[in-house]
Amino acid sequence: MSSLPHHRAAAPAARRRPWWRSRAARGAAYATPTAVFVAVFFVLPLLLVGRMSASEWPLLAGDRGLNLPENYLDVAGNQLFWPAVRFTLLYTGIVTVALLGLALLLALLVQEARPGTGFLRTAYFLPSVLGLASASLLFWGLYSPSIGPVGPLLRRLGLVEGDVSFLGSPGAALASTVFLVVWKFAGFYMLILLVGLQRIPVEVYEAARIDGARRGQIFRSVTLPLLRPSLALTLILCVTGSLLAFDQFFILTKGGPDNSTVTVVQLIYREAFQRLDLGTAAALSMLVLVVLLVLNALQFRGLRRADER
Repeated sequence: MSSLPHHRAAAPAARRRPWWRSRAARGAAYATPTAVFVAVFFVLPLLLVGRMSASEWPLLAGDRGLNLPENYLDVAGNQLFWPAVRFTLLYTGIVTVALLGLALLLALLVQEARPGTGFLRTAYFLPSVLGLASASLLFWGLYSPSIGPVGPLLRRLGLVEGDVSFLGSPGAALASTVFLVVWKFAGFYMLILLVGLQRIPVEVYEAARIDGARRGQIFRSVTLPLLRPSLALTLILCVTGSLLAFDQFFILTKGGPDNSTVTVVQLIYREAFQRLDLGTAAALSMLVLVVLLVLNALQFRGLRRADER
């Protein structure tokens, strides 16, 4: 009777993969281009702006040394600073309410697939394809009292008498610019909200109708709560974009009349390229960055609390 072996042959030791073929190495390789892009085009410029905000830095002379907190005191003492802040906040509030209200209405109109719905969706979205600078130039021509067709059309219809000044007064300039922005971006925000509407299960609406809920009740109790993530996204984008408004006012009004439509970003441009003071412009940029970070953090926190209820 043969005796059993006291031990088995040891299995060959598993070969270790080279570190460059590991999953972590592959992940790092995929992430490296993005990390380099962010570092070169975002982190380094941000650090440079921070350095400029603490230095005396004329545009044509370069860094002349630290002067903290002189640049920030110059921002607070600028006679256009607080009017620009008030106007930017007023513009942001008006645009946010008008834009999101119209975008939600358009999304509800084209939510269901009916004959012509595809054409309407395309027509509403089409202005958002146009660049903001191009759209501003287009509306500058439309508003022009000498070459614009809007004024003569209104006179033929008997709605106005004489020349129409769309940009000649502070109120008219603000209203004309708001109309441009709403026309330009309503289709884009409509698309975001439309995607959110189409993600709501049909069974939820059917259950609400079976329970006897009316259309208004369904909208308040079903549509709006389930559409909250899309509404939050559009709110963040709209508020951030409005606070950073520049192109439309720079092209349409140049900050006029009488500096009544100067936004905060326009003030940064003036400090940097008209007064040639990069230090003060950088200090104002850092203040805008801090405000945007705080606002976005509050919006995200509010959204998170609402989801937890």
